[in-house]
Amino acid sequence: MPTSPKTSRRRADVTEAELIGGVEKRDLVIEDYNPTWQEEYAAHLERIINALGEYAAAVEHIGSTSVPGLAAKPIIDVLVTVPDITAEEDYLDPLLAAGYQLRVREPGHRMVRNPERDAHVHVLEVNDSAAFDYLLLRDRLRTDAQDRADYERTKRDLVQRDWSDMNAYAEAKSEVIEGIKARARARAERGDK
Repeated sequence: MPTSPKTSRRRADVTEAELIGGVEKRDLVIEDYNPTWQEEYAAHLERIINALGEYAAAVEHIGSTSVPGLAAKPIIDVLVTVPDITAEEDYLDPLLAAGYQLRVREPGHRMVRNPERDAHVHVLEVNDSAAFDYLLLRDRLRTDAQDRADYERTKRDLVQRDWSDMNAYAEAKSEVIEGIKARARARAERGDK
C-alpha cells in the first residue's frame, strides 16, 4: 500500500481543517446512473490538465459517478495527485484561476469545486494512502455487483434522512465504505482477479 512520500516539502502543511464558507445544508438527491457523467468528467479533466499541466501527477474520476450503473449524487468527484501538497502556488492558484473555488484546506488534502457545486476536485499528494483508498473503492464498486448494490441501497436509505450538511451524510456511509475497502484489500492479498 502506498505511503506518504519521503520527499522534502517546501513548507510545513496546514495543521487544522478549514471549511471555507462554513457548513452548508444542501438538498441531497440520488439519481440513477447517467452516462453523461463521463462526459462531464472529461470536461473537468481537460480543464484541470490545462490549468496544471505536468504538475498533476495523475487525474482520476472517482466517487459514485465514476461507477457505471451506480446511482449517485450528481456531483463529479475528481482526484488530482501532486508532488507537494504544501506547494499551493503550483496547483491551487492555477485551479482557482481556472474557475474553481477553494472549499476545503486540511492536512494532506485540498478540495476545490466549481461555482455550480456539481464538481469536487480533491487534491492529494502522490502516494498518499487516501488517494489509494479512493481508487480501491472505485475499482471494487466497478467490479463487484454485490458491493455496488449494497452501497447504492445504503445511499438511497441515508438520503431520506435530514442531514445538517453533506459531511454528515458522507460520515454516515463510512462503515459501509470501510467494509467494501476491506473486502477489496482481502481479494488483492489473495491475488483474486
